[in-house]
Amino acid sequence: MIPASVGFQCPECVREGNASVRPARGGGGLQAARSRWGTVTLALIAVNVAMFVVTALSALAAGNSALDNFDSPVFAALAQAPAYIVATGEWWRLITAAFLHFGLIHLGFNMLALLVCGSELERALGRGRYLTVYLVSALGGATAIQLFAAPDVLAAGASTAIYGLLGGLGVVLVATRQSLRGLIQLLLINLLISLLPGLSLIGHLGGLVTGAVTAGILVLARRRPALQILGVAVLVVVLVVLAVSVPTG
Repeated sequence: MIPASVGFQCPECVREGNASVRPARGGGGLQAARSRWGTVTLALIAVNVAMFVVTALSALAAGNSALDNFDSPVFAALAQAPAYIVATGEWWRLITAAFLHFGLIHLGFNMLALLVCGSELERALGRGRYLTVYLVSALGGATAIQLFAAPDVLAAGASTAIYGLLGGLGVVLVATRQSLRGLIQLLLINLLISLLPGLSLIGHLGGLVTGAVTAGILVLARRRPALQILGVAVLVVVLVVLAVSVPTG
């Protein structure tokens, strides 16, 4: 079976469908990039880069170096701080933090991972379902940080969502009966890297599990859109309630 935006298709169906479609005319570099890497993946990268620029300019306005973008009013207003979220109820930080990065190196590594992993899952699930996995995974990773990380930690980065994409990709591979060996090796390497100081193993694991659960809902209910929406909505509500209501520490 071959994954498609509305579920999975047999190879014969795909070949027959392709035979009836006219070859696309050249549309320039942007169209080629969208075709190769995925429209949503490129849009997510653009948003992350744009947020880095905004925080860098905010740091400059505050009298700090642009490279120290994390030392800025905008970054402070959008990053995740578990104790602060519980005290103020500013739940949107659970998502906005996933679009912030601590410097250029942090941004660069995450965007490269997003480009490689995201494009694969976008082709498999389709744009809407892929974006759903990304955003819910970011929320799941943030919820894990709220529940299990130190209350005074300052968390940010797209890696929670990216680990969720890996979890989602694992579900797709299982559903299409493909080998998990390469993905498992990649996960093990990245989980070991997550043990380095400054990285959030808790957030990564939270994103990974949430991504797998979200993708599982979408794949199992792929022929029942209403059930997909209900399942994902229930998951989101549970995550938000846990993240905002459960005391940290």
